[in-house]
Amino acid sequence: MSYDDFPTYVSVGEKKAKAAKSLEKLKKKNGDIEPVIIDGRTLAKSWWGKAWNLNLESYADYENRIGRGKSYVRNHAVLDLKISGGKVAAKVQGTRVRPYDVEVVIDPLNHANWQKILELCNRRIDTLEQLTEGKFPKELAIIFTDKKYDMFPSPREIHFDCSCPDWAYMCKHVAATLYGIGARFDQNPMLFFELRGINGQELIRKSVEQKVESMLKNAGRKSDREILERDVADIFGL
Repeated sequence: MSYDDFPTYVSVGEKKAKAAKSLEKLKKKNGDIEPVIIDGRTLAKSWWGKAWNLNLESYADYENRIGRGKSYVRNHAVLDLKISGGKVAAKVQGTRVRPYDVEVVIDPLNHANWQKILELCNRRIDTLEQLTEGKFPKELAIIFTDKKYDMFPSPREIHFDCSCPDWAYMCKHVAATLYGIGARFDQNPMLFFELRGINGQELIRKSVEQKVESMLKNAGRKSDREILERDVADIFGL
């Protein structure tokens, strides 16, 4: 084997400079670009972002592939990442000049499992802030991450495609995009619920409704009307 058989070494600085140059070109064409910028070594800082990454890394199907995306996302190679419904569209800088297009589609959460989660979380999450920050009882964190409830997607529920020529099951650009999703949850954890096709505010609304009804009952008051959604929203800022 000759030295020519080895890929040319490219420093981290050069990779970041290349990504920055591509990002500037994209911004000139489209001002609606949303790059994933990682500060330091930590890929995700929020509870939802960390839980997302841990879920990905827990599957044997991804074990030998998902780690390939860490350096890419740290080097700011995910030039654009947008989450809309159950779809993620991203542009990732690779070895060629033009970035690759990546698409990730996540199946919606099973309705029966969502109903189970709603029941188990009743009266235990008080505010939207508590939900988004992951500041709830530890047993609820277990419920959210327990695979029997499928809150976080399994490999069979994650579908992806990349425009790169790599025929591997999961290329580096897809892996970087998956980690980029976790980083995006740092900015807006409610995107997790959008990605899974569920209403995160419903967790709060149902808990609040149950608490108010319980308070009325304990006070000996009977109410024959339901608490309107808009009333709950106005009172509790949903």
